[in-house]
Amino acid sequence: MTANYDLIVLGTGTAASNIAHSCRARGWTVAVIDSQPYGGTCAVRGCDPKKVLVAAAEAIDAAERMAGKGIVSGELNINWDILQQFKRTFTDPVPANSEKSYQESGIDTYHGRGRFIDRDRIQVYDKVLQGKKIVIATGAEPVTLPIDGADHLIDSTAFLELTELPKRIVFVGGGFIGFEFAHVVVRAGAAAIILNRGSLPLKNFDPALVQLLVDRTRQLGVNVLNEHAVTAVEKVGEAYVVHTTSPAGEQTFDADLVVHSGGRIPAIADLDLDAAEVAYEGVTIQLNDYLQSTSNPAIYVAGDAANTGFPLTPVAGLEGRAVAANLLDGNSVTVDYNGIPSAVFTVPTLAGVGIQEAEARKLDLKFRVKHESVPGWYSARRMNEPSYAYKVLVEEDSGRILGAQLLGPDAAELINIFALAIRTGLTASDLQLAKFVYPTPASDLGYMLP
Repeated sequence: MTANYDLIVLGTGTAASNIAHSCRARGWTVAVIDSQPYGGTCAVRGCDPKKVLVAAAEAIDAAERMAGKGIVSGELNINWDILQQFKRTFTDPVPANSEKSYQESGIDTYHGRGRFIDRDRIQVYDKVLQGKKIVIATGAEPVTLPIDGADHLIDSTAFLELTELPKRIVFVGGGFIGFEFAHVVVRAGAAAIILNRGSLPLKNFDPALVQLLVDRTRQLGVNVLNEHAVTAVEKVGEAYVVHTTSPAGEQTFDADLVVHSGGRIPAIADLDLDAAEVAYEGVTIQLNDYLQSTSNPAIYVAGDAANTGFPLTPVAGLEGRAVAANLLDGNSVTVDYNGIPSAVFTVPTLAGVGIQEAEARKLDLKFRVKHESVPGWYSARRMNEPSYAYKVLVEEDSGRILGAQLLGPDAAELINIFALAIRTGLTASDLQLAKFVYPTPASDLGYMLP
């Protein structure tokens, strides 16, 4: 027997929740389907639990930086198991609370991996659901690494569930996951190696500030190796040997744990999009400006599955609200991706918003740029933080903020002011007029403007 709905949503994360609840509030019959614990990546197995671990790293780092500056160094360390127990106080309640919220709203909940069997029907195990409209909000998954022994690697989800921290950890990939987790584990007493295929990691950020972060990461004891392509992971007893090639030749690295930190892609491969006649290219579903399938107008996509270039929770929220509006009232709402900030939650933090200098030059924009490394500024010096730097681009004629990149204390908070300026059209002159509490990182902002 087929169950019929006005809307079927694949996924239960930020985008999915916005859409499902909005449509149900307007009287639609709605079903949600998820093979993962309800609540989505961020709340259950991503940014939220990660930041709990980062908080422990921040505490250790603060004590170490201030040792000899009034803080007496001693036996300060991270108890990994207790830290994980604390983390689970945030994550464990989410799936049940999320499912309860759906059910209390009158939304039917299904557990399992849904797949299309035609343009408007989805099968979940032995159940068939038919929807007038269907939303794909299945999130992202680790990209498949073309290496022998790839099955020996654990992903970020498994890492976040570790009850015991191994002594030697190799991260395969120099992206957000590799750097953020390496900064945590090295402060928890583990030896960490980041193997990055390219010449410089974290390509979404300014190369000069990335290099400063790489230097700081190495000073912490993390072995960051660029131009090291992993070719194989071999299990030897209870340990692993990671094989790489580099300009210096073949090298091997011993590890007790190997972590996949090589990036993520939309989790759409097993949905059988062909059965739904949904056009796609590679891992990207072909969408119009309203996040609607170009080949099957009954289907919309939101969140990381949409592959719009911003795999961020706030963007999933924006896309979810836009899709909900387009479903309920007809296609009229597009998403403004201008001025979306992002951050690498290392300690210190690297953050950015807008366009980078190389892109601005490629676009032949006329702009002023100011770039300095300023560990002597009060915001960094009072914390004995050796890494504090910024780069800000301002358009010459209009005074618009084109982009900003920050490395240092509270960079993730300060970048929000630049993001607000970009999204609302505030100029450098407008920001100069603003008065912030002193002394705070925000009070540094005026000195960063070119």
